[in-house]
Amino acid sequence: MSDTDAKGTSDPLEQALHRARALVLADLTARDVAQADVVSLVEDAVTHRRWWVEQWPEGVAYVTGLVAQDVQDALLEKYGRWPLCPVCDAGGPHALEVEPELGADPHWVCAKAAVIVAPVGGLGR
Repeated sequence: MSDTDAKGTSDPLEQALHRARALVLADLTARDVAQADVVSLVEDAVTHRRWWVEQWPEGVAYVTGLVAQDVQDALLEKYGRWPLCPVCDAGGPHALEVEPELGADPHWVCAKAAVIVAPVGGLGR
């Protein structure tokens, strides 16, 4: 194993990025949208956030929520709202939001009903 490989497994930044990738992919899979082109959006978001955290190391705790938001924004541009709210019956379909917007322990929430739906990575539960 090279020094880079060893560093990648113990480096807090790489651990946070791998965790963010896994959690967002779990949510995409739970909602049946984890096709190859969507997974590429996740990889793009992870690459972007790697650079971001390298510039601001204190932001490592926020990576999961930011990757989820980045993927959500990219999906909106290409495919439409995601993930759709499973809570509200009335009104048109709307997407869940990530809260806190910049904080640790991000959750998917329905802003209309003011309820936490699931932690990021937990949409399949």
